[in-house]
Amino acid sequence: MNADAQKRAAAARAVEFVRPGMRLGLGTGSTARHFVELVGERVRSGLNIVAVSTSETTSADAKRCRITLTTLDQTPELDLTVDGADEIGPDLCLIKGGGGALLREKIVAAASARMIVIADRSKLVSTLGQFPLPIEVVSFGLAATQRAIEKAIGAIQRPGPLTLRRGKDGHAFVTDGGHWILDAALGRVDEPAALAHALSGVPGVVEHGLFIGLAHMAIIGGPDGVEIVRGPEISS
Repeated sequence: MNADAQKRAAAARAVEFVRPGMRLGLGTGSTARHFVELVGERVRSGLNIVAVSTSETTSADAKRCRITLTTLDQTPELDLTVDGADEIGPDLCLIKGGGGALLREKIVAAASARMIVIADRSKLVSTLGQFPLPIEVVSFGLAATQRAIEKAIGAIQRPGPLTLRRGKDGHAFVTDGGHWILDAALGRVDEPAALAHALSGVPGVVEHGLFIGLAHMAIIGGPDGVEIVRGPEISS
């Protein structure tokens, strides 16, 4: 299977965990889009669920697939979130945010009783960090925030270049929340929890793409089929 077929296979396996009446979190990105489409097929066949989306793009996909949407204000506790990842490391620590939806993705994941990550095999890594770490920031005082981020990273590990993410028009990429993203090219992240804590303490940082202790299971599509990686607390 090519990468897209691996993503589709992982998404199809994740759909098996969706039960009638569930309150479902819908992720963002190419793999999550497969999941939305497959859930939509079941909805059109009679499955009754409500969903919270993590981006405007996912909301549009869900509406197209006739999935009933709610909000975290209306439905503050979710049963399950299914989302993709840019990297999946040991203990199911993740780097997310390549699509720019990391803030809403983390809020939705934290509101869920369980989170399942779906991906193709290329996303499974022994050490996080080859994928640049997205850091969502407010635009005000960007230079000062960037210096503070560099200092915070340097206290934990060797820092790397910070690059302001830009859209196709060449201007700063703007998230659904109206913020900007700095991508940190670190090479490797040896202490994800420590780095996550340090970044969270920087004024001007809205959120970062290190997801620690949120994923309960990863479903990995590979050339030879689907592999399930469970967190230590998952037994079924």
